[in-house]
Amino acid sequence: GDVRRIFESLVFHGATDQILVDAHPHIGTNKLPKIVQNIREVIQQHGGEVHFNTKVTDFVIKDNTLKAIVLNDNNEMAVDRVILATGHSARDIFDLLHKKDIALQAKSFAMGVRVEHPQHIIDSIQYHCSGDRSELLPAASYSLVEQVKDRGVYSFCMCPGGFIVPAATAPGEVVVNGMSPSKRNNLYANSGIVVEINVDKDIPKYEKFGALKGLEYQKALERLAFTSGGRTQTAPAQRLTDFVEGNLSVDLNPTSYQPGLNSAPLHSLLPKLIGSRLRQGFKAFGDKMHGYYTAEANIVGVESRTSSPVSIPRNEKLEHPVIKGLFPCGEGGGYAGGIVSAAMDGERCAEAAMVGL
Repeated sequence: GDVRRIFESLVFHGATDQILVDAHPHIGTNKLPKIVQNIREVIQQHGGEVHFNTKVTDFVIKDNTLKAIVLNDNNEMAVDRVILATGHSARDIFDLLHKKDIALQAKSFAMGVRVEHPQHIIDSIQYHCSGDRSELLPAASYSLVEQVKDRGVYSFCMCPGGFIVPAATAPGEVVVNGMSPSKRNNLYANSGIVVEINVDKDIPKYEKFGALKGLEYQKALERLAFTSGGRTQTAPAQRLTDFVEGNLSVDLNPTSYQPGLNSAPLHSLLPKLIGSRLRQGFKAFGDKMHGYYTAEANIVGVESRTSSPVSIPRNEKLEHPVIKGLFPCGEGGGYAGGIVSAAMDGERCAEAAMVGL
């Protein structure tokens, strides 16, 4: 796809034009809601409709052809083509497709924790400065990867000058994510540090769930975080050095995570598949970035929504191979990993769905 066109479209709808020239373009989570509103208004100006308080609860399929969607008010909307771009956390859609025996596939993904350092530590490591960085320099970021026992351990969605935020989508689970405002001027730096999960080899106890085995494994870890965090949106946490050395943290560092943290033995709570690799990975990262491995950093659980654990198959025409008129798209279908790649896949699916109209 055309990356430049995606960036220009975002600028047209309100993003700073700095993203057109930056090596690592960043819109800013605080600016995204207004950009989305502007996109919605443009769609409506050109005849599109947006239905709030509405969700799809069923598909009407005859002879393997999509005929209608059923909405939560039980009304049917006749359709002949649907672009299914629900994002990677619309579990009700995965469950619906599975119950209707519409082909799905389990997909490898990654899970782990968020690690949060004071931003000045990352600045001092990356800029080799002893005090505060120059005001002309942006908040420093990092990208780390290590192979541990044949699985990748790597940083994901690194947020310099950012916040850790709650991202659960259902009761009884704790999920953490990261965001950075456009100025990246918060006191903390955070990043997901995650372990690759091979759904064909790593979770045999979940085979009974078929294509949803990765999703169920994901749910189990999020319920564990909810329980160990205190059964609220308080998240389980541990000092980084205590996690690696296997000690319960007597106290925790200050954090940007607003619901608060609860000291928990994540070193023993996390499945060995994830926890042991994270502990080795953090040691290796400390060797690569001297000062990164420090008691001044917290790890916060769990970072589980890196990508979809389910893939919805499609053919060369971007259409589901069995259900005519269904076009799986973006992160929810397993075909994108972020704003730009999802936008490019959306363009491709829209063009595919328009063939013959």
